[in-house]
This record gives sequence, C-alpha cells and structure tokens, in this order.
Amino acid sequence: MARLQAEEPFIHPDCTITGSRFGAYVEIGAGTRVANSKVGNYSYCDRSCDIANAEIGRFANIASFARIGASDHPMEKASLHHFLYRSACYWDDAEDDAEWFVQRAGRTARIGHDTWIGHGALIKPEVTIGHGAVVAAGSVVTKDVSPYTIVGGNTAKVIRRRYPEAVAEQMMELAWWDWSHAALRTALPDFRILRAEEFLEKYS
Repeated sequence: MARLQAEEPFIHPDCTITGSRFGAYVEIGAGTRVANSKVGNYSYCDRSCDIANAEIGRFANIASFARIGASDHPMEKASLHHFLYRSACYWDDAEDDAEWFVQRAGRTARIGHDTWIGHGALIKPEVTIGHGAVVAAGSVVTKDVSPYTIVGGNTAKVIRRRYPEAVAEQMMELAWWDWSHAALRTALPDFRILRAEEFLEKYS
C-alpha cells in the first residue's frame, strides 16, 4: 500500500476526475470516476467507484463498485432518453440542456464522517448518510440514514444501531475526526485496543 500524503490525493490509474476537491491523505481507487464532488481528509474509495455530486466527510471508507449520487432521468417528461438533455450529440443545430445539468449537479448526496459504504452499494441523490453509519454491501439507499446506524437491503432498511444512542451522541460530541494528524497518531494505540465506551471515557 502506498504512503499517503497530505499535500495531494493518491489517485490510482484509469480514474476520471472532474470538478472535484480532495482533502489530505485521500486515496481514489483504480478506474473510479469522481465528478463535481468534495472528498474529506483521510477518506478513500476502492476500485471502480462512481461518485458524482457528492460531499464526503472525513474518514469515509468506500468499498469497490459503490455508486454515490447515482443520477436520475427525467421521468416526468415524454422520454427518459439522453437526447432530451445531451441533444448536441444527436443534432448539429441543438444545444445540450444546460438547466438540466445544473439541476442534477445541485442534488447533492452527503456522506458523513467515519462511515462505511459496502461493496456495490448505491446511494441516491439528496440522501444523507449520518456520521458513523454503515451501509451493507449491495444496498440501495433512497432515504437518509441516521448517525451510527447500520442499514442494508434494496431498498435499505435499518438492521441495527452501531452504538447505543447515548454512545453515538458522545462520539459525535467528541468529534475525533477533527483532531490533528499528530493527535491521531498519539491516540493510535487507544483507537486500536479500546472499545468505543472506553475510548470516550478516556478522551471525553
């Protein structure tokens, strides 16, 4: 595994990156597309992900083949097809529908801090995944997911809480994801061995 850098993201081969910003220690897996998105410090995705119109927090763990911000088609119109909005691809005298693309780009999917998006999961536009939440592999998420909740299925439903509600609230108050790189390194042994409740007892 490559040594990650604060100054620039580690982008594997065959990625397509457009209109996006990356924080420190970010890694983007091979064959991934990232468009019109912001990826926070320490977050990474594995290979062949598709991320568009998304805000991803810090320490997000995104497995391979996940799709975040999956785009829609204009279901209320007479046709669903690209020719409605990618019109210049079909006619010399037609322009693309710029308004449609602006509307699509504004439908932001939001992924919280310290989240885990499983292999092949799909997160729809305008969905928020709360801090500490887990989305099971293969899930299709069409509604917001509460912090520190585990969801799964098509469409995704709550499986269980990751932490009890009181612990989740304390963890969000602690907000360790805002700590400095040096502070994270100092606490690394405790991150490795302490359960959440023990970690909170020591650091709250």
